[in-house]
Amino acid sequence: MMRAIPYVTRLLFAALQVGAAATVPAWAQVHTLRTADSVLQVETVASGLEHPWGLAQLPDGNLLVTERPGRLRLVSPDGRLSPPLSGVPNVFAEGQGGLLDIALAPDFATSRLVYLAFAEAGRDGAGTALARARLAESNDALTDLKVIFRQEPKVPGPNHFGARIVFRPDGTLFLTLGERFKFQPAQDPRSDLGKIVRLGPDGTVPSDNPFAGRKEMRPEIFSLGHRNIQGAALHPQTGRLWVAEMGPRGGDEINIVEAGKNYGWPKVSWGTHYDGRPIPLPPSHPQFADAIHHWTPSIAPSGMAFYAGDAFPAWNGNLLVGALAGQSLMRLTLDGDKVAGEERIPIGFRVRDVRVAPDGAILLLTDENDGAILRLTPARN
Repeated sequence: MMRAIPYVTRLLFAALQVGAAATVPAWAQVHTLRTADSVLQVETVASGLEHPWGLAQLPDGNLLVTERPGRLRLVSPDGRLSPPLSGVPNVFAEGQGGLLDIALAPDFATSRLVYLAFAEAGRDGAGTALARARLAESNDALTDLKVIFRQEPKVPGPNHFGARIVFRPDGTLFLTLGERFKFQPAQDPRSDLGKIVRLGPDGTVPSDNPFAGRKEMRPEIFSLGHRNIQGAALHPQTGRLWVAEMGPRGGDEINIVEAGKNYGWPKVSWGTHYDGRPIPLPPSHPQFADAIHHWTPSIAPSGMAFYAGDAFPAWNGNLLVGALAGQSLMRLTLDGDKVAGEERIPIGFRVRDVRVAPDGAILLLTDENDGAILRLTPARN
């Protein structure tokens, strides 16, 4: 497969801007990239973001982007970065922690409600939390911030926060919660570690959750036995939740999540422990739900979107997954609930998030000290 052509250097871009700073958009940095069936144009929409993590697209064409150290920025359609917005929560910005995912309420056009997942410090350590706030009409601040859910218990350590937010058509939402690199709590029904929870838009627990009313289970739990899920999306036809889950040493997974199911971590895995010790394979324990696809070596999946758009009609129905370790965009073709084919599109940077824009373009976040928003479209003739 053809390797990505390097980006135009900053010095060259600066030279191009001389005398024309007001007319050259940020995404004038362009290169092309050949895939199995097309040639992509890759434009840098904006750069200068410190480890961007989550991306939300506003109805007016602006983007909201989180930066892991604890900043939220507005990015205009021509790539200009705003100063950090005020009103964001205080975050635990250590290791993999910080300000993580962002999602708009389904009724954002009238409510202007924004949801933020983040790592929150506490007396006993840190954990994932979910806050809801209102975006000011001026787009420069959050107001009325309220934390509506906190992962319990908080534990020491800077790893495995999960933290993807996905809304369902019924207005409830899923939040993925890493097991905080603690292993066994993923199997503990009294702990939020290593779980997917389903919440109402105000953080309350829906009465039809699979474990609601059971004293031995936390009622917010939708599924358990997860390690660290950083990719999640609803299938556009079935409405089921698909997730991309990081394995240990290999064994990254695509899972289709069903209410009340146990996905096996750390009892089973397609990977091995970092010290080389084997882990029983999922087929050896059929009581656990198994992945529909897995990767060894690890690609470190983060960010996921089902493609539906006019820009790449041949890709409609494909599953797009970002790869941190793989520095790629994975394009999976599907046959129902099975992965029928896979293409690794080399991006050359750690891909943290994947979104599909209203015009069908694909937006990527690169997880770097000088992170960027990339826009993928068919190459122009």
